[in-house]
Amino acid sequence: MTASTDTTALRPVAASDKDRPAREIVVAAFYGPLAHRLALALLPLRVPPPALVLVTGLTGLAAGLALALTSLVTAALLLQVKTLLDNADGRLARLSGRVTLLGRYLDTESDTALNLILFATLGSVTGQPWLAIAAFCVLTFVLSTDFNFAQVYREVSDGEPKVVHGSGGLIEQVLALIYRAFFAPQDRLIRAFSAWRLEQALNEVEDAGERRAATLAYHDRGTVLVLANLGLSTQLVVLGICLVAGVPTLYLWLVVAMMPLLFVLLLRREWLLRRRRAA
Repeated sequence: MTASTDTTALRPVAASDKDRPAREIVVAAFYGPLAHRLALALLPLRVPPPALVLVTGLTGLAAGLALALTSLVTAALLLQVKTLLDNADGRLARLSGRVTLLGRYLDTESDTALNLILFATLGSVTGQPWLAIAAFCVLTFVLSTDFNFAQVYREVSDGEPKVVHGSGGLIEQVLALIYRAFFAPQDRLIRAFSAWRLEQALNEVEDAGERRAATLAYHDRGTVLVLANLGLSTQLVVLGICLVAGVPTLYLWLVVAMMPLLFVLLLRREWLLRRRRAA
């Protein structure tokens, strides 16, 4: 074994962690360490991270097929494998220094496509197509809110987030077009609403220090932490449990219930802002 291999094997889990202000508990406790080991094993093989994203997608498709065949336990197990691979691709990119815009677009868009397939299949299996459509829309919006709130929290707390520059390749450009068509409007809506609510509260505040303190109170870490734990890894763990228990419809209702929870989180941010203003 070479010295470089020894050094690679000793890299801590934190070396491959995503730069986020909050992490999912299931990732920190279980999937993260396993995905880190998998990424370390793949590192000497020079596996391109986008290739691992494609394997993740195929595993998700296999889970959808198992679900369509009402093999619920098999689908649940495949979803956990998909979650492990989904956590490993980003870690492999970070460990190998190959974080690319192509990889980020591919990861986000393949996850969304797989979610659409899973929820369509859940709608068929449960006989609740409209509930499944509603659940898919809620989950997509909650995941977008999680992403944008985390980004804004980082911006107001630590400055501008890290920017990954694109290569300008054809596939990357196609994926960028898809992102701008589907995800960018959600990003703009979520950020514009947050900025509008904050500015409404600070309309008459001129002191820069007070404005910054109020901004930090509004973009609080607690909200980011809760939303992080509504992330995709947690979602697939809960779905897996519901499938093994034979109650897939319950999962759809749990997802829909995230919308009222999101409203509660937004109201809490308003309360934190008012409390800060009154202090």
